[in-house]
Amino acid sequence: MINVDIMNSVVLLKPEILLAVLALAVILMGLLISDKSKNMLGYLSAGGLAASLLLTLGTRGEGTVLNNALVIDPLSQIFKIIFLVVSLLAVIASIHYFRDNRNQDEYYALILLATLGMMVVASANDLLSLFVGFELASMSTYVLAGFEKKNSLSLEAALKYFIIGSLSSALMLFGMSLVYGVSGSTNIPVILAYFKTAQISGIDILAMVFLVAGFGFKMALVPFHMWAPDTYEGSPTVVSSLLAAGSKKMGFVAAFRVLLALAALVALRADTQIIFAILAVITMTYGNVVAISQKSIKRMLAYSSIAQAGYISLAFVVMTPMSIAGGVLLALGHAFMKGGAFLAVGVVAYMVLSDNKNAKNTDDISNFAGLGKRAPITALSLFVFFLALAGIPPSAGFVGKFVLFYSVTAQAVSTASTWLLVVVIIAILNSALSIYYYARVIKYMYVLPPNGEKINEPLPYVVAILLAVIGTIGIGLYPEPVINMAMNAASVLGV
Repeated sequence: MINVDIMNSVVLLKPEILLAVLALAVILMGLLISDKSKNMLGYLSAGGLAASLLLTLGTRGEGTVLNNALVIDPLSQIFKIIFLVVSLLAVIASIHYFRDNRNQDEYYALILLATLGMMVVASANDLLSLFVGFELASMSTYVLAGFEKKNSLSLEAALKYFIIGSLSSALMLFGMSLVYGVSGSTNIPVILAYFKTAQISGIDILAMVFLVAGFGFKMALVPFHMWAPDTYEGSPTVVSSLLAAGSKKMGFVAAFRVLLALAALVALRADTQIIFAILAVITMTYGNVVAISQKSIKRMLAYSSIAQAGYISLAFVVMTPMSIAGGVLLALGHAFMKGGAFLAVGVVAYMVLSDNKNAKNTDDISNFAGLGKRAPITALSLFVFFLALAGIPPSAGFVGKFVLFYSVTAQAVSTASTWLLVVVIIAILNSALSIYYYARVIKYMYVLPPNGEKINEPLPYVVAILLAVIGTIGIGLYPEPVINMAMNAASVLGV
């Protein structure tokens, strides 16, 4: 029986096992090969992530492993795909970004371990495995954010990220301890069963508050967002792509599993919906309004990412299968759109530094003047990402927002809820508002004259960006398979 369980665990966890072994192999190889040969580690890591992605796509079985600590189901699989895609794009671009860095072995090992942690969070079926996954991913990304040790902005980004991330972990852990105290278990399905029959208590409410705060930091919801703009701006651009498009989704998949379990307590359901409605409205409005005034494109994308988190949070406002599916769809689309956008900003930084090695503020909007002539592939890709982030069809952003906004509208009509209609209207107006600051950058790229000659866009960047474009447009043109995946993911939550 034990052997059967072990074999079943190995089969279902092949993608995670591959990443764990590869991370160790990269570290060992870094000790044995010369600094000049370390570029091969980027190609090896990219190949490993691609193989893990294929294994995840090919996983047919479902079930729990490691004594119910992890679960393999449609929800875990679609978020694993998100994490692997984002990490793969970041690693491909990193082959050029870190081509002369003697610490490439450490860098790629950290990305692999961060991705492994995210995948553990996606499969977490127990509060303990959830926390372990969070910490593995968080510890790795803290170091990645400050990987450019000679860059003061990078060190500042890592420090702020570490301090606030540690606070969020403490809040989340305290909330988990309260849940364990009232339910007597750390297993999420057992907790769900308990709350379906439990009577509301002060501890239940307190647990909800601490968990919302802890997950809110991970998701970058206002007022728990303060780390995101500085961290995204100061981190290496490829790491910013990983943080914005990948690691932030950990908070959402964890919230889907844990907060929806708490919301099974009927007396808490209405309170949870109101809390998330307020958080969603404030987050999307604040993110879009502040993004308008930003001259740093990385900070603009950071505030845009905060606004996108507000949209995804609408899934918790109505808690229907369609709303959860819409949230998952938008998270998947956001991985391509935001990840690709940050990588495109990385090409601009390369272009500016090619002109002047001592240049500062490489992501200033003035550097995007005439980008359509200087780096046409990057400019066109950024144009696609911006339209998708604004929700313009045919794109992944449009599909996600349409399903999500429609689900809230349908619930508002079926329940005759005026306040839900108001929330949807605010979300639509915010989506329209975002077009302004995206269009401003597009104007710089295609209307203003260039500041220099055309450049040779780095091939690794181009490959990663075009893969993101294919994902963004592909989902928009043929959404049926991903919608079915998202609906299957929502179905496992029992909402």
